[in-house]
Amino acid sequence: MMKKRILICDDEEGIRESLKLILEKDYDLTFAQNGDEAVLAMKASPADIAILDIKMPKKDGLETLKELKKVNPSSKVIIATGYKSVDIAQEALSLGASDYIVKPFDREKIKRVIQKHS
Repeated sequence: MMKKRILICDDEEGIRESLKLILEKDYDLTFAQNGDEAVLAMKASPADIAILDIKMPKKDGLETLKELKKVNPSSKVIIATGYKSVDIAQEALSLGASDYIVKPFDREKIKRVIQKHS
């Protein structure tokens, strides 16, 4: 069975590394450090799921979310936020995000959220 492909977009290398350690065994991972890279990666190799940081330089997660959904409407987008801001989460969901997770996230929570959308 082919592994699901996950695009991880976060400007913090530590977060990308953590997610890699948690997910690399079960999923085919692609990484981006900003919104523009994420959109290019999605065009080059469509992902089943994208995990997007909400707060990034240049293009924020909401803007990136809109573009990713245009490029690949069927991909599930999970927003990662360091803020317990219900407003941002609600806005992301209204723009097409499938779910959101609050940082710092633990291994089990991230696996659960991804399995729910796989």
